[in-house]
Amino acid sequence: MDPRRLQQAHRQDNHRIRHDWGLPGAHAISTGADVAVVIDVLSFTTTLSVATDAGIEVLPYRWADDGATKLAADHQAVLAVGRRTARPGQISLSASTVRAADPPPKRLVLPSPNGSMIAHHLADRAGVVIGACLRNATSAAAWINAHYDHQTASVAVISAGERWPDGSLRPAVEDLWGAGAVLDALTDLGWRDLSPEAVVAGGAFRAVAAEVPRQLAACASGRELGEAGFGNDVDVAAEVDEGSTVPVHDGHAFIAG
Repeated sequence: MDPRRLQQAHRQDNHRIRHDWGLPGAHAISTGADVAVVIDVLSFTTTLSVATDAGIEVLPYRWADDGATKLAADHQAVLAVGRRTARPGQISLSASTVRAADPPPKRLVLPSPNGSMIAHHLADRAGVVIGACLRNATSAAAWINAHYDHQTASVAVISAGERWPDGSLRPAVEDLWGAGAVLDALTDLGWRDLSPEAVVAGGAFRAVAAEVPRQLAACASGRELGEAGFGNDVDVAAEVDEGSTVPVHDGHAFIAG
């Protein structure tokens, strides 16, 4: 097959509403899209939604990159530390640490190996970038609907996924559910022309919608966090539609939209 044709097919640009996985998928389907929606339920976009609910501006950044320290210093921001190395009172990728911050910082640099890295890469390559999760999926869809014409605009929904030990992408079902929740809400608002990939994500969410907390705790990523002592973060991620804000990247940081 001609690689150029394969690349074109992977862009899903014969549909206005698209879904794909990870950074390569984000680059593929966000080309020409009006809005890119980053989904990383456990935990970047859940933590992001908790932060913007608290009025915190969040700067996404690459994981394990020394540049994060300089970015935080340049913007008078707090740099989130690793979840497993955080001391009492420190903010990490754990949503619970953001919620417990008293007082909350004005700005937070929040690196992560998946959702934050994708958002950082898309900030100057895509149209508008927003963060969504199960906490704010319906609000995210409503924000898109309020700012764009459902008959002409294109939306790229990206499930961040997780990583296997060798660094390869591990499609994470919780991100499929988060993407599906946004896509389902868009459909309810009259958005049509979903790619087959987007249709499947919507169906995956509907399959668990009545029992999200149980399914989230039972999935591989939920069990991993629970066994590591971060079950509270899974509980926060399961707060379906309890978030009050939609994080919108303004070219500098995510702010409450």
